[in-house]
Amino acid sequence: MKHIFSVLFTIITSIASLTAQYTEADWSERDQWMKTDYLLNLSGIKVGDRVADIGCHEGYLSIHLAKKVLKDGRVYAVDVRNDRLETLRSNANKRGHTSIITILGDYDDPKLPKSELDIVYIIDTYHEIDAHEKVLRLVKNSLKSNGKIMILEKLKKRVKGKSRKEQVAAHSLSIGNVREELKQAGFKIISEIENHGKWEWEEDKQMWVIIAQKL
Repeated sequence: MKHIFSVLFTIITSIASLTAQYTEADWSERDQWMKTDYLLNLSGIKVGDRVADIGCHEGYLSIHLAKKVLKDGRVYAVDVRNDRLETLRSNANKRGHTSIITILGDYDDPKLPKSELDIVYIIDTYHEIDAHEKVLRLVKNSLKSNGKIMILEKLKKRVKGKSRKEQVAAHSLSIGNVREELKQAGFKIISEIENHGKWEWEEDKQMWVIIAQKL
C-alpha cells in the first residue's frame, strides 16, 4: 500500500512540475529565467503586428505579445485544449487585451489565417508536434513575405546526441534537428542562440532559440 501511495505521489508531483510554468502564478518568475523581454526584442515584434502563439496554454506569451502589438495588432493564440483557451480568455479580459483571438487548433494544423502574420512563436511546443513537416508548411503559408518564426526549446543532458525520437520522448529536442527541418521547409535561419540559459533554472535543461525567415 505504501508503494502505491509513493507511486501516486510521484505521478502527481511530475504532473505539477510539467504544468507549473504555464500557470499565471509563475509568470513573473518565468519572465526572468526565459529572458522574455530580450526574446521579444530579438524577434523584432512591433505595434500593429499580427502574430501567433502556437501552444499558448493559459496565455503567458500571448499576454506579452498583446502588450507589444497593442490594439492595432492581432495575437492568434492557438492550443489544442479548449479549457486552456477559456483560461486564456479570462486572463486577457482581466487585463483588457482585446487584440487576442483564440484558436482551437488540431495537432497537425494550427488553423492560422493565410499570408497575414508577421511572426509566429512556438515556445516549448515544437517537440510535441509529430506532423512537424506539415505544421511548418502551414506556418509558412500563414506568414507574410519575409515573415518570421521563432522556436524555443530545451535540450536535456540525458538525451543530448540521441536520436530525434529519443529526444522527443523525453520532451526535448536539439537545435540541429530543428535547424535542418526549417531549412527543408523553405526558411532561412537569421538568428540562433545555442545556449539561452536553463529552463526553470534546472541544470539539465538547456534552452536554445532559432529565428528563421520565410524565403
